[in-house]
Amino acid sequence: MPDCIAPFKTNIMSRPDISKYLAHFTSNKFPRKYKSETNPTNVYKYYSPIKRLENILTERRIVSSELPWTGKRAVCLTECPWTSLVDHTKQYSPYGVGFTKEFIFKTGGAPAYYVRADYFQHQQWSEYALTFVTPFWPVYATSKQKKECPFKLCDYTHEREWRVPHDLTFGYSDIEFVVLKDYKDMAQFPKNLKDAIGREKFIMMDNYIKIEELWPVHIK
Repeated sequence: MPDCIAPFKTNIMSRPDISKYLAHFTSNKFPRKYKSETNPTNVYKYYSPIKRLENILTERRIVSSELPWTGKRAVCLTECPWTSLVDHTKQYSPYGVGFTKEFIFKTGGAPAYYVRADYFQHQQWSEYALTFVTPFWPVYATSKQKKECPFKLCDYTHEREWRVPHDLTFGYSDIEFVVLKDYKDMAQFPKNLKDAIGREKFIMMDNYIKIEELWPVHIK
């Protein structure tokens, strides 16, 4: 039987470097082209990260945003394993919502393509495929390569990104976990959302930060 149609090995999800979950984290940054009246995420530009999360959970929808490099719209998620999420949240915020890969795949999502920037320029991408493409041009490119390529340094491989090429709608039963910063956030979070989602699904990022301090798994 060809490898491409071989039975899926369920135990592949048991490795510490692979997760069956994906998470979308909010940020406090303005959306791309935030001054544009046609940008659908523009209405949220003054929202705090926790307010953006609250809005996502209330509407049961993540609005797709414009991507750099291609200008296409998508909802971005990370496959980043839990042991690396502390660093990931420093780039965004400690507020996020998680789903299974199975759910995201069923909605049309898939891993992003990291393509060498010099290859990227010579491809004729379909409009659909272009949504999933990100140039890859790392800091360890040679001086000659950096001069020859019009792209700035671009390396997002650490995010292990998945994308959904449209707004992501979901039900509360589809949510696997919600990440908040601390118990103060949990206490102040809307009761109706905690009741609908289930308090057992809420994770406090400060707890893991403390665990990292006491039993570090990363070399500082």
